[in-house]
Amino acid sequence: MSYRIQASPSPHHDGSDLYVSNAAPKIGESIVLRVRIPNSYTFAKALVRLYHDGEPRTFELKKKKSNDHESWWEVSVVVLNKSLSYRFVFIDQGKYNWLNAAGLFDYDVHSNNDFQIVAISAYPAWIKSSVFYQIFPDRFAKSGDKQKFPEWAHPRDWNELPRGRSKFTGTELYGGDLKGVQQHLDYISELGVNGIYFTPFFEARSNHRYDASSFENVDPVLGGNKAMFSLISAAKKRKIRLLGDLTSNHCGAGHPWLAKAIKDKKSKERGYFYWDKSVKHGYVGWWGLASLPKLNFNSSSLRKVMYEGKNSIVKKWLSPKYGMSGWRIDVGNMTGRLGEDDLHNEVMRGIRIAMDEVKPDAWLVAENGDFVASDLDGFGWHGAMNYQGFMRPLWNWINQNLSIGGGFQGLPFEMPKISGKSLVASMVQFSSSIPWRSLVASMVLLDSHDTARMRTVVSGDRKAHLSAMAAMLTYPGVPSIFAGDEIGLEGSWGEDSRRTINWEDRSGWDHDFLAEVKKLIELRRTQDGLIDGGLRWVAVEDNFICYLRESNKQSLLVFISRKAVRTEIDLGEYGLKVVNTLYGPVATGGSIKIDSDGATQGIWEVKS
Repeated sequence: MSYRIQASPSPHHDGSDLYVSNAAPKIGESIVLRVRIPNSYTFAKALVRLYHDGEPRTFELKKKKSNDHESWWEVSVVVLNKSLSYRFVFIDQGKYNWLNAAGLFDYDVHSNNDFQIVAISAYPAWIKSSVFYQIFPDRFAKSGDKQKFPEWAHPRDWNELPRGRSKFTGTELYGGDLKGVQQHLDYISELGVNGIYFTPFFEARSNHRYDASSFENVDPVLGGNKAMFSLISAAKKRKIRLLGDLTSNHCGAGHPWLAKAIKDKKSKERGYFYWDKSVKHGYVGWWGLASLPKLNFNSSSLRKVMYEGKNSIVKKWLSPKYGMSGWRIDVGNMTGRLGEDDLHNEVMRGIRIAMDEVKPDAWLVAENGDFVASDLDGFGWHGAMNYQGFMRPLWNWINQNLSIGGGFQGLPFEMPKISGKSLVASMVQFSSSIPWRSLVASMVLLDSHDTARMRTVVSGDRKAHLSAMAAMLTYPGVPSIFAGDEIGLEGSWGEDSRRTINWEDRSGWDHDFLAEVKKLIELRRTQDGLIDGGLRWVAVEDNFICYLRESNKQSLLVFISRKAVRTEIDLGEYGLKVVNTLYGPVATGGSIKIDSDGATQGIWEVKS
């Protein structure tokens, strides 16, 4: 079946540079807000509605320029508060339409989905052209140096599969180390990524190291601080930044803080934890686990040692001596919360302030497994791991393996199968409730060490996997590739996905897929439309989506399908023509024809 899509534009605004003159203004500064309006959409008057000191006010937009297909309208407004919330309204005889971050509505709407400007410094500029590579240190590469494994470990041969859900989960140790990572920096550079996100590297009693026994030192099994310093230096020469992983919610049962707190009830460390005589171990563990004692931020001493103090954990590793470029915060949504206590916002913003003090261009991204919009209001985390607004809906749209189940999505039933319209609606639900700056500073990912791998989600379908990869590398945010995804590694759940990479025998690698991933990474890092562009949906059908990424310098059209399609996208009403094929089917002129035998992807440069 073949059909033609006559793409029809509608009034559009987002937080990108095309539409907002300054997304990080100072209080008292005037900024210009612009709206792009197709000529097919008529109205008598356009207004912006915003808040000044909590009171709604309106200002009229004026037409600034137009052509045969569209006109641009704008208004200058003064930013009086740290957070500016606004939406547009178009009125005419019998017409009353609101435009907010969720879309265009012909009925009254509330402020929860208003566009948002935050009057503080923006996210670090370098993340806009970054692609990260997530490394689980025990499973990426081993140097061959002689290692002494700790008593808790159950050593495994490098190319054995994890035993998965068993008594060995968390204690199987393969011996990957930081020197092994350094030895493969050329591979990482050739892949095209310029950032590495490490899951925890602190000393611990598990292979995942989310149970830190120390926040002061790198695990000796990984090579210790010396190996980390060497890696940071070598990575810096290749212009690769390193992102650490911090458990602000808990530490490990082997941490000296806990030992001292148990030994001396009058110690300051006693206040670092919650105590409960009704449990066997006497303290509150995260999800009841004795191995993960929950941290109590009612303690001012804990706040100082964790993030406020001059030599705090947060600040130390970002300092010039240690050289990390930011933090990923584990279970950020639970940090500071327990029962009646809700210190979450204070801790979150405290970590942000600490980072701004010691390294203003450091990136702060949180694991918010179940998203809460207020966490991304611009004053705490720069962004979150975008599970809810990207990965989950993409899985639900593109999956071919329902046996994986709801799993990481927190659902006690099989993964649903949704249409393209539901996919986009789910993405918009997420993006419309937060400032644009928080969307583009969020980590966009297909999978992670906590989930099944995408190759398994699509039941080994390389073309569908490539569509997912293309979507991730063209969608707003900071892409993060879980090490091994680029060569087609599989895995059905978190521990199963933490497989090693066979460096000695690469015959099992998907080299064709790797070559395509390299091309897409290069585009993501070099094309201005993907670096600074906004997001306009052009066509959304059951089996494919099509969107524009437009900046002041470049406009790109992206097409992603989940299966074979025969269609034609007519750009006539947009007044756009393809001038260059960057990836996928070659196209020219004002329409794009797709005739594929499987999932397909395309990226084209377009101009009016």
